[in-house]
Amino acid sequence: MKLITLRAEETILFKEEMQAAFQHGFQAHYKDDNQWQVLPDKDFYQSLEAQGAEAYEAIDADGQRVGGAIIAIDAAERRGELSFLYVKVGVQSKGIGQAIWKAIETMHPEIEVWETCTPYFDRRNIHFYINRCGFHAVEFFNEHHPDPHMPEQFDQQDGLFKFEKRIK
Repeated sequence: MKLITLRAEETILFKEEMQAAFQHGFQAHYKDDNQWQVLPDKDFYQSLEAQGAEAYEAIDADGQRVGGAIIAIDAAERRGELSFLYVKVGVQSKGIGQAIWKAIETMHPEIEVWETCTPYFDRRNIHFYINRCGFHAVEFFNEHHPDPHMPEQFDQQDGLFKFEKRIK
């Protein structure tokens, strides 16, 4: 698996695959086929257009996209944000997500602190970030403690974990 910079002509399909992966996780947990979109277009494009944003496609040995990620780098602060990481529906649990994360870390050895968030309900993501990637839960956002950087975020009644990974 290798990471390549997202090509402009692939943005819409990349977004749709990412949305499908996030929706799949939500529906698997809630056993719900409701039409609420877990990753709205607005959030996707906002992360893609953020200062320091970089988007990568994960390409397998056959040349097929199997996932991807959007990150934001603050070189001056030596900090990175993992905005979104996804593995395409149908190829999860094969080490692809971990390979994507390792490739990102390798590409950015200058970063000393990485951060990301994931919903409380998504136990697979929590396991992935803590046990596979070495992140630590540092904050829990919910209706009593909302994320100040995301005031328009979903109602947060289920909560959202913030993770950090400090690179030594």
